[in-house]
Amino acid sequence: MKKDLLTVKESAAELRMSPKSIQRAYRKEEIPVEWLGRMARFDLAKVRRAMARNGRSRMRRLNGNSTPRGATWGASRRRAAKKRPRAVRRGRSW
Repeated sequence: MKKDLLTVKESAAELRMSPKSIQRAYRKEEIPVEWLGRMARFDLAKVRRAMARNGRSRMRRLNGNSTPRGATWGASRRRAAKKRPRAVRRGRSW
């Protein structure tokens, strides 16, 4: 028998996502959440419908039907140069 309402960890495991992604999604109101006191619970069927409606379904990415979201043609963003620590100590030494 399947549960009607799942916890954050259980729904993350079912959807193959991280619990942090589930929390982020319900805080942004992208997926429906039911509150039992202070505990967030999710109806898996409603969550899947909402994700498909929002275009955030992981099933498309897992099946290979979507385009990659990274940099195109191997181009990458330049990163800022790391600051090196000063070689000379300044100020009072104890």
